Parts: sequence; C-alpha cells; structure tokens
Amino acid sequence: MAAPSPFYSFPGDSCWPSAKMRSDFNKTVGGRLMPTVPLASVCHKDETYNPNVCEILKSNWFLPKTYLPSSSSSVMAALFTNNSCNPFLQPEIPCTLGNYVNYAVKIRDTSNAQKTLAFAKKHHVRLVIRNTDHDYNGKSTGAGGLAIWTQNIKNIELLEAYSRPWYKGRALKISTGVLAYEAYKFADAHQGTVVGGNCPTVGIAEEVITAAPSDHGDLSWALCGGGPGTYGIALSMTAKLHSSIGMSSTKLSFAIPSRGLQVTWTLVPGALVVSPATAPELPKQDIDKHFQPTLSQLIEDGIPYAYHSQEFSTFLISHEAMILPCANVSDSILSGQLLPRSVVRDHINEFIPTVRMIVEAHYLFVGLSLDVSQISASKVAASPYWRKTLISARFMTNTLIPKLTAFTGGKGAAYLNKANFLPPNWQDVFYGKHYSRLSSIKLKYDPKSTFYALGAVGSEGWAQKPNGRLWKA
Repeated sequence: MAAPSPFYSFPGDSCWPSAKMRSDFNKTVGGRLMPTVPLASVCHKDETYNPNVCEILKSNWFLPKTYLPSSSSSVMAALFTNNSCNPFLQPEIPCTLGNYVNYAVKIRDTSNAQKTLAFAKKHHVRLVIRNTDHDYNGKSTGAGGLAIWTQNIKNIELLEAYSRPWYKGRALKISTGVLAYEAYKFADAHQGTVVGGNCPTVGIAEEVITAAPSDHGDLSWALCGGGPGTYGIALSMTAKLHSSIGMSSTKLSFAIPSRGLQVTWTLVPGALVVSPATAPELPKQDIDKHFQPTLSQLIEDGIPYAYHSQEFSTFLISHEAMILPCANVSDSILSGQLLPRSVVRDHINEFIPTVRMIVEAHYLFVGLSLDVSQISASKVAASPYWRKTLISARFMTNTLIPKLTAFTGGKGAAYLNKANFLPPNWQDVFYGKHYSRLSSIKLKYDPKSTFYALGAVGSEGWAQKPNGRLWKA
C-alpha cells in the first residue's frame, strides 16, 4: 500500500511496512536488515541498562570511532538526535528512537542496495544514506528512516591500464566503505598516491549505471561536488593513482605562497597553531625559506615558538607523521565561509580585527588555506567560489557569519560539509550558480524524490514535522 502522497510513511501509519513485510524483505538481503538499538540504550533503565558499560560509552561518546565503524544508526553530530537516547541524561528517562533511523541494511554488494532501494520505493519509506564520511549536518539520520549502511563494502582494485578518453594510466577502483587511510596505504603499497581526506575516518538507483564524462556525463558532473545523498547510491569510484611523491611538512604559522602549499591552522585566544603545512615535491630547505620571515619576526618580538619541519619520501609517511592521530572532530558545531585571496591581499587591515573579535568571543577560528584557482570551475559541480578561495573559515553563530560575508561583497559561500547546516540562502551558499543545473539533474535521475538530505539539492520541496516526519512543503 502506498503512503499518502504528501508524506513519507511513518511508524504507526497503516501503510508502514508490516512485520511480515519486513521479515520477507530481510530474507531478500541475506538477513542484513538491522532494527535500530541506540548505542546509549545501555544507559537507560527501560532498555538494556548496564551502568559500567554506560560509563565506558560516555568516555568515548565524542569520538568518530564510536559511530562510524560500529553503529548502523548513531550520528556523529549529536545535535541531530535531539537528545534521543542520550547517555548523559538520567537513566530513568526513557530511551526513544526520536530522530534515529528505524532500520538499516548492512549492505555488502550491489544487489543488497538495489533491493533496499526497491523496498523503500514500494512502501514510500524515507531512505537515508549512511556512508563513511564525517557528517556534521544531519544527513545520515532521519526519523522513520531506512538506512543504507555502506561501511562494510571495502574493496580496492588496482587498474594498471585504465583507459578512457579523459585519462589513460594507473587508477584505483575504490568501494564506498573504504576509509581514506586505507586507500592511502593501498596506494603507497603500489608505489602511488591517491587524493583523499585529512582525517583517517573520512570515506571516499535501482538501475546500476556507471557515471563518467562520456556516459551519464551530467550525473558524473553532479557527483563531483553537487552534494551527498541526492542523486543515487554511490557504491564505488575510480580515482587516478598518482605517482609516489616526496613531501615536506612543517608545523607553526600561516605563511602561504601560491605554489601548491596547503596549510591547516587554528586560532584560539593566545595561540595560533599550524598543523601542518604540506608541500608536495618541495625540499625541506625551500619550505623553511617560506617560514623564515615569520620565525625572524617572532624572534624579534620575543615570542616563544615551536617549529618543526621534515622531508618525507612519500605522502603516506608524511601523513602518518604529521596528521595522525587526527584530532577529535565529532563534537563540534560549525559554521563557515569561503574567503577569496583578495581579502588578505586588499583588506588585511580590516580582516585581522574581525578574526580577533571572533576568537575573543571564545570561538575557534579554523582555516584551510589552499589554491585551486588553476582548474576551471565548470568542470565539476562544486561551488565555483572555491576557485577564488584562499581560506575556508569555520566557526559557530549566525551573528559572526555576516562579518566575514562582508569581505566577499555579500556573496557568501561555504564548504558544504563544514558549514552552518542550513543558512537562509543555502542554495547559493552551498552550490552557487550551479544550483539550477543540479536541480534539473536531480529531477532527471530522481523524479519521485526518493533521496532526501538536509541541505541537499531538491530538499526545499520538503518540510519536517516536530516528530521528524517529512512532508511535502
């Protein structure tokens, strides 16, 4: 039975799949359907109360490893659980599902994904994609939802002679459950380097298709920056395997030349931390030269500092020495702004007081400084504003965002995965001028809006009731 057209079906509805329907479906996916049991149920007396286990859980609650590999339902950003089954509440308070998904399928192959998608479509159940990526914005959960959990699809295949019109050479076919660090190690073992995320826990239709520039080119374009959980279920990707390269890395400050140097830095009251600045194929003595003016100024001003630089033979060795272990990234509420290079070039005297005001208000000001201006903005769906960006600044509050937006002429843009989860003009902030084209692609490949995620393309067509249920806006 189909759900009433304005709504996704919801537990308690007459159209919600019956126990027999769920049991029959479970058989088709090899017994991989998992009812949600919140991790914190051990902290509540109406569930499997165990105070000793609860204390252990509390001490690990804000670590990504608690959620990503072990749970089919828990969310890294606790804000989006709305205190549902919270381990820090009194044990007498009932453990409820709230905004958690009701079920998840621990898929292992394409067939599992196809059958789960078909079941969700048939019964008009809200579908949620739970990938391996960090999620600060509530995309990996949803009340009354059925999750497709891709964590356990972990295949990496070396393609020695990948040949397509747009690229010929070595490549890796990487399944969606592979973590970045796993891909780095595999690439290094094959004398190569692959592009991925900073922290080691970041991850890389009923009809199965291959999206490439020459085949479903519009979908291929949309998947490169057009937002997650929007157009289909990505089960693998093929990535260029770059030659193994040497790296130089240093930790200290924010001197940023344009020659491929990437710098991650954090500003807090009384301290500035750069950890690290990395430069591919740049000798140690050259990266030291870039930082020498800063070091000389610190010495002249009598400011103590710690400086360390080192040259590495491969990217993996550099990553292990300068990045790992990655800082805890799960208990942050973020907002952000992409800032063009012109800000520090033309408005540095106005910019510095703004940054100082933010940190003095007891916010962390975190930046990633980079230069991607040499690539055409039209080649991928990522916001074109990235091509002008020098700094991606992340911090919390709607009050402070406009102060940075002012430096961009009022044309604010933000990194989709680390931003205020739903700014008023999110279509422009997240996607820029590409939004209209992305909307057309969404309508083409998902005309019935099977895929929904907060802040995703097409999500303006839905609204959420207080109980988390989605309905047509």
